[in-house]
Amino acid sequence: MKKFIFCAIVIVAMSSILLSGVMPAHAAKYKVLVVLSYEEDYLWCQEIKQAVDSVLADSSEIRYFYMDTKKNPDGGPQKAQEAYALYQEFQPDGVITADDNAQSMFVVPFLKDKVKTPVMFAGVNADPAKYGFPASNVSGILERDPIRETLVLAKQLVPTLTNFVALLPDNTTGQALELQMETDKAEYPIAYAGKKVPKTVDELMAMVEELKQTSDTVMYFTFAGMPNAQGEAMADKDLIPMVIEKYGKPVLTQGVIYGGLCAIVKTGNEQGDVAARMLLEAMQGKPVSEIPITQNQFGRRVINVETLKKLGITPSPDVLRGAELVKTTMQ
Repeated sequence: MKKFIFCAIVIVAMSSILLSGVMPAHAAKYKVLVVLSYEEDYLWCQEIKQAVDSVLADSSEIRYFYMDTKKNPDGGPQKAQEAYALYQEFQPDGVITADDNAQSMFVVPFLKDKVKTPVMFAGVNADPAKYGFPASNVSGILERDPIRETLVLAKQLVPTLTNFVALLPDNTTGQALELQMETDKAEYPIAYAGKKVPKTVDELMAMVEELKQTSDTVMYFTFAGMPNAQGEAMADKDLIPMVIEKYGKPVLTQGVIYGGLCAIVKTGNEQGDVAARMLLEAMQGKPVSEIPITQNQFGRRVINVETLKKLGITPSPDVLRGAELVKTTMQ
């Protein structure tokens, strides 16, 4: 009996040793640091996180760091220092960085061409060359607004539209969007009639009042974090209904659910999914130089049916077919 027990123990021990050598590679956890330019409660960041988790959670330990630069842009450099301290402590196998502020304040000063860790960006609006991308350890996915496609949809809904004015934030995103429109305006079915760049809610409302007389439609991008008269940071879900009520005409915005007429809606999910898959390739050994920079390819046709009714628009059924029809929400 003792001999049998001894043999059984030896067999179990040998089996454990043999099995440990044939465990699948994905069982070994990677460490991934994700640094996002904006706040944890910002929908765009939530979509990116959801997508990153769906791709990497099974193979990776993921830590998230939020730079909060919509609500507190001046605090960005300090947050970048804190993100780098976390990088040094965590020693990740890969890094994902979302939106432009994370590139200019964190990646360029601390990581680009300075470490071997692969870095994949997401949500970059500027020309990547502005940050020296691609770099020896940096690639990623650009964020390009589907402006032309949104204008095509708006023209199908309201054939009488002839011009639009862009309401742009006073930051890197706004500058990139302006460059995109200046570059592509010859392809637009509705003429680009220039931009307005307000810095406060009062300025925004005054400009919208003026534009009622000079434009057929406005394209609202994002002013999340814009201060009101009390100095409080405002959210797009609060600002968009204010713009719509003041303007009284079609407003084109990604915030269709807040009363905008329509848009081809881009998502943070695509940005996070692509960046995570690119990073996984790099962590598995593919050279970053063989992972080219890409950009978003997809979007959802979204139309607000309550806004159609409010503005007295009766579109062709063909335009509505295949679109996501939504109602206005105040949440």
